[in-house]
Order: sequence, then structure tokens, then C-alpha cells
Amino acid sequence: MTADTCHLVWIAPVSWDGIPGTDRAMATELTRYARVLWVDPPVSAVTPARRRGEIGGGILPSLSAAGDGITRLTPVALPGVSRPGVRATTAPLLRAQISWALRRLRIRPAVVVAGYLEDVLGRWDGAVNVLYVTDDHVAGAGLMGLSAGRLQAQERQAVARANVVAVVSPQLAGHWSALGANPVLIPNGCYPAAGGADRAPAFTDLPKPVAGLVGQLTERIDAGLLEAVADAGLSLLLVGPYDPRWEPERFAALIARPNVHHTGRVPAREVPSYLAAMDVGLTPYASTPFNLASFPLKTLEYLGAGLPVVSTDLPGARWLRDDLISSDPAAASQLLALASGKTEFAAAVRRVAGKPGSAATAMRSPGPRGRAARAAAARAFADRHSWPRRAEALAAAIGLRALRATDHDGPPVHV
Repeated sequence: MTADTCHLVWIAPVSWDGIPGTDRAMATELTRYARVLWVDPPVSAVTPARRRGEIGGGILPSLSAAGDGITRLTPVALPGVSRPGVRATTAPLLRAQISWALRRLRIRPAVVVAGYLEDVLGRWDGAVNVLYVTDDHVAGAGLMGLSAGRLQAQERQAVARANVVAVVSPQLAGHWSALGANPVLIPNGCYPAAGGADRAPAFTDLPKPVAGLVGQLTERIDAGLLEAVADAGLSLLLVGPYDPRWEPERFAALIARPNVHHTGRVPAREVPSYLAAMDVGLTPYASTPFNLASFPLKTLEYLGAGLPVVSTDLPGARWLRDDLISSDPAAASQLLALASGKTEFAAAVRRVAGKPGSAATAMRSPGPRGRAARAAAARAFADRHSWPRRAEALAAAIGLRALRATDHDGPPVHV
């Protein structure tokens, strides 16, 4: 390690072992600019191991290696962490454990990033304080079982302490501007399929064309849009875990149809094979305040896999479509269609998938050359929105420069 090695603390809203998402992708890519201390959300020491995942145990915080350039801190909280009285202890305990880890590693952070609203910013001498916002927390308070009033107070506190506020969607930019911030818009990204290599489809029993949805099946999804796609005679492949609280009777009836298949949860390494079985990717989000402020990862992930997409008309999707029109106007209508309402959504899926009877263009034709051309255009566009490019934008916003090769050698990790 050299004396000028830069260190960054990423205080994450999800565990490193959770479903890989925005925070983990961005922190991983930022290892080109700094050594990263990833901080899991604190978990009670009495939480059952089956719920903690692979995060160790005991009543003391622990440090472990998470990847090249990344050290992981697993903090602990008092039992009953969700109770109001105990909750007040969470932020002080978390700050104390981060300080302990910094002393143990003998480092001083140049940047501290908070991925949620806990009181952790403005406590680190000389560090740039960054609030990284991926969701409208207040709009999602009911979804997460939290107090909207408390979240609003936390937002005001975070604005006062943050040097930089980075947001992933235009809607969030407007929200934080109204709170007095000058937010930097850095949307979600993706990892386009390397070299455009095609995987063997994991599921081939459904007749073509196949419309697919990858992700968690929860109340964020508009069940009516999925029903409309199935009603239109398209095959529907649903890949991901199902929340039994969401439309149980409708969902059971949907997956009982002969043209619908639900895989349940699948390992991340197998997802590309399921994407290879699809002809069009779906982002059928319900029109709620929480969803309107989001920038769905799945839309870019479909494009990165070479798939065209039909999405609910969300502000984030509109931003992406406008960028596609400016970069490749000829391919725009063939790669990303936005729709509102069941009839319009199903018609868009039929058109983009090249369902017989729809107005399919040569690029949408079922022939190999048409599919290859469309997939290449989708991947080329997705590459403009890759996670390395997003990390480059965030690094520029907070004043980080790329590390030299020797700077990647960091302090020893004590497990």
C-alpha cells in the first residue's frame, strides 16, 4: 500500500450476501478509484443464522475480505432493532463500529457513502460525505413498514450533512432538489453480456415468442399487465421469487395457464440462460409513487442480454428511451417500447416480440440475421450505460481519480 492510497467507506442498505444490486455493483466498480470498506446493515446478534446469511455471528463486529479491493464490516445491533426505543441506538452503535474498523485497518476515509438515511454522515474528519439515493424512501415507507414522518426528518438531516447527493432517477432528482440539494443524476447500470455470447436456453417448453420477467414478484408488479400479455396469446416466463402476500389468487391462476411458467428463485449464475429463452423482456411496474421514482435495473439488464424491452411508462424509462433515440434513432422503437394500460402494454409486447399478425420489421423478424442485428444494437446501447461508466461518473462527482496498479494492495484484513 502506498501512502496516498484512497479509501472509501460504503454504508450499504443491503448485505454483501444479498441479491446483487445497485450498491454492490457501484462499490465494486469504485475499487478502480479507492479501496472500499463495505458496511453491511447492522443485524441483531440473536437473529437466526438462516436469516443472517453468510455474515458470521456472535455479539461483536467482524471484518472479512469480500473481494479484490473490498473489505467487509459486519456490524451488530441490539436485539429488537426495529423497536422505536432500540432503534435510536442503531446509528450511534453503527458509527462506533465503523470507527473501530477504521482504527483496526489503520485507515482514514477520503469518502463516506451512505446508501440509506441512517445518521452516519458528517462524522468523519476530512471525508467527502455522499448520500447515494436509489429509492423514494418516504413513498415506500408503507412497503418497508417504516414511519414516513421519521424518514422525512432523516432526509432533512441527510441533506444538511451531505456534500454530494447522487440519485438514480429524474423523479428522485426533483424530490431532493425540493429539499435544497443539488443532486447529481447517475442512473442504474448493467453488465452487458461479454462479447454478445449466447447461452443455451434454460427453458424451452414454452412456444415462441416468449415474453419474460426476471426479478422479485411483489406488489411492485402490475398483475393486470402480466395477465394481458398471457391473454394476448404470448408465452410468459417468470423468473424469480414470489411474495405470497401479493395477489395470491390471481397469481395462482396466472401460473396455472398452459402458456405461463414460473421458475421460482434461481441462482444468479443461471439467469443468463433464462434470458436466452426469452424474445422480449418485461418491466411491468405498477404506477405508484415509489415505482415512479425508481430506475429499474431489469430494463438495462434485458438490453445488456441482447433483448428488446417493453416497460411501464416510468420517468426513468423515459429518460433511457430519450437517450436511445439520441444515440440510435433507427433502433429506438425496436429496442424499448413504453406503454400505459393493459391493452397498450400487450400490443407493444406483441409488436416487439414479432408475434404473427403484428407489424414486425426486418430487424424484428424471426430469422437469425434479424435477431442478431437487434441483439447487437441492444448490447451496444447497454454498454453506454454499464456499471464501469456509472462508477466513472460518480468518481468524477466526488473527486476521485483512478488508482495506480500498486495502490490496489491494501492493509491486511483480520477475520
